[in-house]
Amino acid sequence: DATPRGTTARRRDEIVRRGARDRADDAAAAPVDAFDAVKRGAASLALALTLSAHACAPASARLEGVNNPALLPPGPAAPVLDVAGYLTKSDVARLTTEVEALEKDTGVRLRVLAQAYPQTPGLAVKEYWNVDDDTVVFVADPGLGNILNFSVGGNLDLEIPPSFWTRLANKYGTKFYWSERGEEASISAAVRAIDACAREPSGRAKCSKIMEYDDGGAGGFTDGDAPKGLGKFFK
Repeated sequence: DATPRGTTARRRDEIVRRGARDRADDAAAAPVDAFDAVKRGAASLALALTLSAHACAPASARLEGVNNPALLPPGPAAPVLDVAGYLTKSDVARLTTEVEALEKDTGVRLRVLAQAYPQTPGLAVKEYWNVDDDTVVFVADPGLGNILNFSVGGNLDLEIPPSFWTRLANKYGTKFYWSERGEEASISAAVRAIDACAREPSGRAKCSKIMEYDDGGAGGFTDGDAPKGLGKFFK
């Protein structure tokens, strides 16, 4: 090979630099997926259920994982658990009715855990609820800043656009929202928004809007934009 060694080395370095630039461009062009960011923080349900590697916290402030089945109630599995006292008995009963109706009508298994880390059953809910690819685990914990955290089963991850969970958290999960209206308002609004989304027909427009929860009226939804000035979730 008559090519000078210096020239070969320069070409190799240029190829490496070009490849690095291409990978950076691809990463910048990729859509931000809030739930993928959650899953990157810990394997599968580990972040949402044990909060062992909260994506918004610095590495030095990461929380330890929890697996405490003693906090689970005896008897048949309840789809709505509140181990932090954010919900009244009537709230739990109402949300349970909504969650059970959603599962009966659509097959979507929404499960709700209201907690205040470290008081949480953590990973114990995975077996308790028999979490599968049709399950959404919704962990409500204001200690994370944004109270809405989701772990989405594989089948639903294909059916519901990942951006829905980001926009839902932006709308009803910010500290501004729950500190003004209470944890129950955030939890109830999120459950009803998920219900509305899951009932929409499949297609490109599915779950493209977060319905407005009118908590000052009859408890229904109207079309509307997210409140202004709210922060970004996992960004």
